[in-house]
Amino acid sequence: MICADELGPAIPRTFPPAPTWSPDGHRIKAELDYSRGPKKTWVYGGLRPADGQALTMTASSRNSVFYQQFLQQVEDANPTGQIWIVTDNLSSHNSLSTRTWLEDHPRIHHAFIPVGACWRGLQEGWWRIFRKAALAGRSFADPDDITYATTLATNQLNSRAKPWIWGRPAPPTRRLRRRYVYRV
Repeated sequence: MICADELGPAIPRTFPPAPTWSPDGHRIKAELDYSRGPKKTWVYGGLRPADGQALTMTASSRNSVFYQQFLQQVEDANPTGQIWIVTDNLSSHNSLSTRTWLEDHPRIHHAFIPVGACWRGLQEGWWRIFRKAALAGRSFADPDDITYATTLATNQLNSRAKPWIWGRPAPPTRRLRRRYVYRV
């Protein structure tokens, strides 16, 4: 079973330097470089809850073609057995071209999450950890930087992966430091 989803768009942008003074005593002025132009980058991700391993791929768009490329990577990473993809009911996941592609790959099956219940997918929890590891507080100059950060963070998270279990873990048992014994 693979929980799959898309994250994005992640937009390459650089932030101006911190407001300081130049050596000759003038304020440093930098133009803002922020736009929502054609350089958006989407991150496709799949989490295998059984062992906590994840697979990511970056793409310039969120469409059926890139989703099928992601499914091909999932199939290559899992060479044996049936593959169940648990995902939301996005149009690219259920398009005619994707269904036609799935006919040629009979090992892959889809299970769609109900509308409005995306929190049921374990991929959402993994995205939170991934964002902190790869994207939070960083400035990217171009989509290649986003791809590099995605690959690096995925490898780091996979190196310490553990099985994912649905639900909150049981609270740890509290050990008492001292035991009082009352004698009469």
